[in-house]
Amino acid sequence: MDKLAVIAGASGEFGRVITKKLVGCGLKVVAVGRNLEELQKLAAEIGNIIPCKADLSKDSAIEIIKSACNAPVRMIVNSAGVPVAGGVMDAEIAAMSEAVNIKVGGFLRMVRAVDSRLEKHSRLVAIGGHYGLEPTAYAATAGIGNAALINVSRQLSLAYGARGITSHVIAPGPADTPRLRNVAKARAERDGKTLEEVLQIMASESSLGAFTTPSQVAWAVSLLLDEEADAMTGSTIMLDSGRRKGLP
Repeated sequence: MDKLAVIAGASGEFGRVITKKLVGCGLKVVAVGRNLEELQKLAAEIGNIIPCKADLSKDSAIEIIKSACNAPVRMIVNSAGVPVAGGVMDAEIAAMSEAVNIKVGGFLRMVRAVDSRLEKHSRLVAIGGHYGLEPTAYAATAGIGNAALINVSRQLSLAYGARGITSHVIAPGPADTPRLRNVAKARAERDGKTLEEVLQIMASESSLGAFTTPSQVAWAVSLLLDEEADAMTGSTIMLDSGRRKGLP
């Protein structure tokens, strides 16, 4: 019987590459998203995919995802992104609440949908971001949503530990995607700079002077399939090219 990976945001910038990587690892992917047409295109392109139209921000997603899973679930990955809404001084409070709903609520809805299909060494994985640990004044939704996500992942590691099921957050630094450009645009407007100037500054903020790539994130997700990754449960894996300055 095929084992499954359930990926939310499967047709997004990160989700598409993660989906392809996990299919290459021999898993059938239940691809979750709100746009069925995009999911069907992804299935035709990659193969071994079950399109699953569901809105992760709503509790109705639990039963929809549950009904799409007909085999043991080896891994879930919440790679759904949150909208860019500006800095902490001007972002709408509703947007910050929605970020937590998508990041944390969506992750928990996925977990509850697949709970009966999980087995020893199954992985609960959420794609967070370095803003959850390294706050900035211009990306309120990403900072708040990812900080909350790190906390709930720790809680899940405690709740599922006795079953040998582990929980992980992968926190990439900025990747050169349309979403990053929206964040950079808000920063450019705040600082009176051009978009390209801000992108250059953001790249230089890392030790490597580089942005994280979706393929690097997919590589980290695939590493968690190894049984040895049990020891990392509850941890946050930083893929920020050296942006984080604080300790630990």
